[in-house]
Amino acid sequence: MTEITEYINKEVNPICIEDSVEVAQDLFLEFPYSHFPVLEEGVYIGCASADDVELLDSDRKIGEFRYTFERFFVRNSTNWLDVLEVFAKNETNVIPVLDETNAYIGYYEMADIIKCFHETPFLKEDGGVLVVEKAVKDYKMSEITQIVESNGARLLGLFISYSDLEKVQVTVKLSLGGMNEVIQTFRRYNYEIISEHQEDAYLNNLKDRSDYLDKYLNI
Repeated sequence: MTEITEYINKEVNPICIEDSVEVAQDLFLEFPYSHFPVLEEGVYIGCASADDVELLDSDRKIGEFRYTFERFFVRNSTNWLDVLEVFAKNETNVIPVLDETNAYIGYYEMADIIKCFHETPFLKEDGGVLVVEKAVKDYKMSEITQIVESNGARLLGLFISYSDLEKVQVTVKLSLGGMNEVIQTFRRYNYEIISEHQEDAYLNNLKDRSDYLDKYLNI
């Protein structure tokens, strides 16, 4: 997997606090960014939003509107999963990157980080995806892993895809082969199978019996 820091972009210079609003407006017209970093004497002070900048007086300096800036960023040591979280929380497609001394380095673009995600085994390797559900108080990640591996499958990744106060759903990706055995073991451990699978012998058997019953009743 490519190191995420290789995706740090410096192609477009950050907006300067002394720049006119028109400069920022031109930038957002040229590039499809939702936000862009603003520096004051080389120090990052926040991100200007394309939606806000569009409504400002083009003759005034962008620094006059610093109260509108959104102050989110990541560091060059932040892992790709946490970077994705910052993208989601701030509804942005650009995130400034700072080093450990808070110096501005560049920015990440959402499209590049998605490429990084696509290089992980979770998406890149062939496998089956299974969604299981259990009560919050009863499920264990270690148990899910044990169920997969005890049936000879290889775990490629898993994450919590839904949760509330009562239940949690976990999306699991595993190597091809042995899917039916894994599904049946999850059921024995009282997990509900949310996703549908052709390999599910239990449901296939129920369907066959239902079809047989329908034929019998229609005689």
